[in-house]
Amino acid sequence: MKKEIVELKARTKSLETIRKKMLDFKATYVGRFRQVDTYFNSAEGRLKIREVDGQEKTTLIYYRREDIAGPKRSEIIVINIQETELFKGLFEIILRRKVTVDKEREIYILEGTQIHLDNVQNLGTFIEFERKITDISKDREVLEELMKKLLIEEEDLIQGSYSDLLSS
Repeated sequence: MKKEIVELKARTKSLETIRKKMLDFKATYVGRFRQVDTYFNSAEGRLKIREVDGQEKTTLIYYRREDIAGPKRSEIIVINIQETELFKGLFEIILRRKVTVDKEREIYILEGTQIHLDNVQNLGTFIEFERKITDISKDREVLEELMKKLLIEEEDLIQGSYSDLLSS
């Protein structure tokens, strides 16, 4: 599957405060998941294998995106894989493992935007917005409005990915 989204990521001091706002805004709760993303070195973009506790399905995810703070455009390719350990072993030989990101993620849907509340091992707590692109300008505006509603400050915005933060 190939998709284009607009997204943003920010540090947050309190997931509980945002969780309460999600309830106030009547966001749809999707669930809580432990995700382990194994990133591999890639000449361009980012490549990872995502494993989710309790799910047999493992995904290979490749994405390219703007490394800017604030709403950024991303192109993503997601492929379901059957033989996780075989793929991981092969990629470790060919590409080398970059870093592993272990996180607890709560997912909500609000105003057509998927909102992730993340507690990332060795990094802290974050909020992430993902919205399928229909009109990039309008979609960026929607994310900026959600930032205001959820009291996310510009200085809390993250440019790169969790893998970048853990690698630096």
